[in-house]
Amino acid sequence: MADSGATAEAFKAACAGGADWRQAAGACLESLGALPASANLGFLYVTDDLAAEATSLLAFLRQATGIAHWVGSTGFGVAGNGVELYDQPAVSLLVGSFPDSGFRVFAPVTQDLNGFLSASDAWLARQRPLFGVVHGDPRNPMLPDLVAGLSEQTSAFLVGGLSSARGEDVIQVADAVSEGGLSGVLFGEGLAVAAGLSQGCQPIGPSRRITAAERNIVMTLDERPALEALLEDLGLETAEDLRHAGTSSLVAFPISGSDTGDYLVRNLMGIDPERGWLAVGDMVETGRGMMFCRRDRQAAEADLKRMLAQLKGRLEGPPRGGLYFSCIARGVNLFGPDSAELRLIRQELGDLPLAGFYANGEISNDRLYGYTGVLALFL
Repeated sequence: MADSGATAEAFKAACAGGADWRQAAGACLESLGALPASANLGFLYVTDDLAAEATSLLAFLRQATGIAHWVGSTGFGVAGNGVELYDQPAVSLLVGSFPDSGFRVFAPVTQDLNGFLSASDAWLARQRPLFGVVHGDPRNPMLPDLVAGLSEQTSAFLVGGLSSARGEDVIQVADAVSEGGLSGVLFGEGLAVAAGLSQGCQPIGPSRRITAAERNIVMTLDERPALEALLEDLGLETAEDLRHAGTSSLVAFPISGSDTGDYLVRNLMGIDPERGWLAVGDMVETGRGMMFCRRDRQAAEADLKRMLAQLKGRLEGPPRGGLYFSCIARGVNLFGPDSAELRLIRQELGDLPLAGFYANGEISNDRLYGYTGVLALFL
């Protein structure tokens, strides 16, 4: 069993594993200690081992802490306070104190935002939310539109992730255990936060323009067969050489208008050596920019340190707490063992109360990302 706890003023966090949910949750509560009387919102992340018991776990935490409002998700792994836990029953918690009228937890939205906007109209007009923490069910094909629509309709900067699990037991928490849509919590404009996005990849070669495409098939880039451009950027001679490089080769789509050079990373799904076509993990269209990138530990570490340094430069003092949403392809799979990814965050930002999980897609602002780490700090 691993156990870690941290506190900063009105925020406290703990991350622990155990033989079952009772042991993991008990270890977290013991680590948290006495909570501030003002604590009124909790973030709850559990490994998929505990998905079936999430309702019992939520009821236990609500009774033990007196905190009525909780949001969260399941994940392949959970993270917090310099610790990553996988392949065991484990819990990561962050509890905080917020103005009672300054946040609003919302149940899953599955098809469109009309019902949510209607029910929340008065609160949205009064609080004008600028920030939100959201979690989504990856099985819902409407999620990209729901994320973009929620950000646009509320003007809120969103952070969060898509639930992950080894089976079908993917759940979200929004004052109750649920599934199927996008849920979370919105905060009023008085909350001070800072957020950063770290890519797990390093671009190789120039940004190119898609000149012929159909659905998810890229036929030509800059009027050349797409495969030729890929081989050129990788420094390879034949498609056969891709067998040795393909596992770390990805495609990236630069985000138009981004002032930070952000890009959306998608999988390279397949190649057609005869026609020089590439299949990618997204719908594409002519005129869109596209580049190739490589995913490795060195690039991921460098970019995470860059993001952390930028966040530190914006801080006037130690952050009170934080949430971290990282891709399931990161963590131990990219940074190595012994909680290497979370230890990098602790080294740069200190022992701040932090909770999070390893997601099936990450949310930053109004988009879904992959292979990224999204960090939000409460100031």
